Amino acid sequence: MSNAAAFSGGYVANLGPSEEGFLMPAVDNEGGFFWEGTLAGELRIQACNSCGKLRHPPRPMCPSCRSTSRGWKRVEGKGTIWSFVVPHPPLLEPYSSLAPYNVIVVALDEHPTIRFVGNLVSGPEGELNEIDPNSIRIGEPVEVVFKRFRRTDGSQEALPFWVRA
Repeated sequence: MSNAAAFSGGYVANLGPSEEGFLMPAVDNEGGFFWEGTLAGELRIQACNSCGKLRHPPRPMCPSCRSTSRGWKRVEGKGTIWSFVVPHPPLLEPYSSLAPYNVIVVALDEHPTIRFVGNLVSGPEGELNEIDPNSIRIGEPVEVVFKRFRRTDGSQEALPFWVRA
């Protein structure tokens, strides 16, 4: 059970990896609308209906006002690189054969305390290892793109990746 499902008491569907063997998200009741958004090419952030604060990852209660009334807001998906790492083997397959590659943390322009972990690529079909990690700079502007994956069960998922803005 994911942390979100543990909080909400909801069901988590772990539909397995992608056909290429990449890890895919477990989808639960709290985050389902986020993942529906990625398939639609939208970056959606959970918002408190009481105080209006945005929060990510999705959860049932607002950490600011403790309201459980929540909705979603579409955001632009622009931000800056807040931090990054370069993983090296030993790693899970298929990641091991792609190393070294970048893993970046992006602070959203619309709410800099909301951060996403992802990869810097050249475009929606880019590979994890196509950007030289030595070229990445903290503070560099980026924007979201979505890459589609097919799960082994036949369903599709779209994951957020980042490109230079």
